[in-house]
Amino acid sequence: MEAKAILRKCPLSPRKMRLIADQIRGMDVVKATAVLSHNNRMLYSEYMLKTLKSATSNWLNKNDNASLDNLIVKTVFVDEGVALKRLRTAPQGRAHRIKKRSNQVTIVVDKMENMESTNQNEA
Repeated sequence: MEAKAILRKCPLSPRKMRLIADQIRGMDVVKATAVLSHNNRMLYSEYMLKTLKSATSNWLNKNDNASLDNLIVKTVFVDEGVALKRLRTAPQGRAHRIKKRSNQVTIVVDKMENMESTNQNEA
């Protein structure tokens, strides 16, 4: 049984957040946590780590007497959120428009055995 967590209105660029999401997609949860905690983009990885911990906590609440063995990150995707439109002063009395982008991160975690059984049922 899968569990998911959604982080909304994250005030970071979705394009840069997708770089972090690509690193942990399909990875074991314990390994993904280690990768995120030692990432160079600390601000982005903190938000992703927070969402991953929430997804694993949701999974543990759904499944009684469960452990994190063979728990993997099934899907991770980053959607674009609302963009704040601001003005920046420019030469000769003009103004340039600035878009401060935000994103929404969705993480789904599941057991490895569940993933294999659903793949066999689809085939």
